[in-house]
Amino acid sequence: MSFTTIVKNEVCSLDFPMLENIAELSGFIRSCGKYDDNKIEFTIENVKIAKRIYMLLKNIYNIEIVLDKRKMANFNSKSLYLVIVEKKVKQILKDLSVLDDFENYIESPRDYIIGSIDEIKAYLRGSFLGRGSINDPSTSQYHLEFVYDNKYEAVFIQRLLNHFEMNCKIIIRESKYMVYIKESEKISDFLKIINASKAVLYYENIRIKKEQKNNTNRLNNCEQANIDRVIATAMEQIKFIEFIDSTIGLNVLDEKLKESCLYRLKYPEASLNELSEIISLETNKKISKSCLNHRFRRIKEIYEKVKNTTIN
Repeated sequence: MSFTTIVKNEVCSLDFPMLENIAELSGFIRSCGKYDDNKIEFTIENVKIAKRIYMLLKNIYNIEIVLDKRKMANFNSKSLYLVIVEKKVKQILKDLSVLDDFENYIESPRDYIIGSIDEIKAYLRGSFLGRGSINDPSTSQYHLEFVYDNKYEAVFIQRLLNHFEMNCKIIIRESKYMVYIKESEKISDFLKIINASKAVLYYENIRIKKEQKNNTNRLNNCEQANIDRVIATAMEQIKFIEFIDSTIGLNVLDEKLKESCLYRLKYPEASLNELSEIISLETNKKISKSCLNHRFRRIKEIYEKVKNTTIN
């Protein structure tokens, strides 16, 4: 069972007040309902969603509704569920703000459908049941999307989501409009909006584990990068020292520079900080990291001067 199905099944098990049910039903029918003057029809793969839409319509409008089961045309094991309404069709479409009083399509639902925060959440819940999907955070990248044939509904859903600072975007893919969210924290917030509490706990648990793993990887990468820098610096200093030794000899250097050269050759993998502590301990003369760094800059200058003289 996909994570999307798990989330939708949880939502379908919840009870809400009448006004929120109306808003949810409006979001669902505007997302995926098909209708004409005599019939409203939904084709649904998830039986729990089919039963929920059936019960919402039946309870709100007190009418007989057909709930039918059919096998998919490609002969696989899945079934399709048809919810068919043939009574009060125009009233329902007007009540749910799909059509206006002149039976024209309304680009976005009237304010009475989404008059409160809870009704907006309910509308988003219905839209998610109809057109939404969400990746399992344990197996895929963070991704939540709604896919619409209708540009107006996509833009409207984007506006509702961004009312909650979801930072969602729209792209056109294969002549359809995809409203999507990529940020893990925002997706978790959306699950809270539609009251999918169990899904939130699962999602947050996976998200925290992945962030901890990423933080550990970043620290390890940082540590490795520091080690690589230390080794690269030490190898460069050894190159300078060996060149000076093979050309003019280390004995021409003053005692402090010569001392630094000998300790660098003796401890080739030590960082500057470690090397300064070693020299301080073994010579009983305190030398700081910055002082040692200054000495190696002088050694580099001598290397470059000798190298240029040799080339010329």
